Amino acid sequence: MTTALNQGPIIGLTGGIGSGKSSVARMFGELGIQWVDADDVAREIVRPGETALAEIIAHFGESIVTAQGELDRAALRERIFAAPEERQWLERCTHPRIRERIVQHLAAMTSPYRLLVSPLLFESGQDSLVSRTLVVDVSQDVQLARTLSRDGVSEAQVRAILAAQLPRETRLAKADDVIDNNGNQASLREQVVAMDVRYRSLAASNASFQELPDV
Repeated sequence: MTTALNQGPIIGLTGGIGSGKSSVARMFGELGIQWVDADDVAREIVRPGETALAEIIAHFGESIVTAQGELDRAALRERIFAAPEERQWLERCTHPRIRERIVQHLAAMTSPYRLLVSPLLFESGQDSLVSRTLVVDVSQDVQLARTLSRDGVSEAQVRAILAAQLPRETRLAKADDVIDNNGNQASLREQVVAMDVRYRSLAASNASFQELPDV
């Protein structure tokens, strides 16, 4: 079942950790395209007062919240990547809420097409919300180097995150479109501008894209 909206298509933007998804999203934003980041929504649904946070505390204990009552994401990350069953529990708790909130954000957007930026687009089933998928691709060596320099986490944690995400080859096989981010910023921007032209054309010509699946 779908809900007809006046907006254009939804493009699912994904890529492994350190691939540059946020940089690509910001470039689309500079071209007038609105977007929602699933990682931002994931933080939104575990703010103090949210039901998801209460359930997480009940499951993991008070040790995963700060003195201010906020989720200690580093502590939680250590717990879930050390135990796959705990990561699976957390996903069952949060993914439906994330999906619902994503749909709300997308429905409020008015640009010719919209972006859903999600590192787990395929793994979480969020690809069912989109018209096309766009993968930002880099080599694993680049992913590792960028994440280590950016996030201040251990190499073991980065490799655990990589292992929890789809293999690069599988992600590329699922992609409708690909942006190569192994090069410089000028090359990246050139590719984004070309994709923007393509997606605006799709939005203008294909009325079937103007529907958003219900949650």
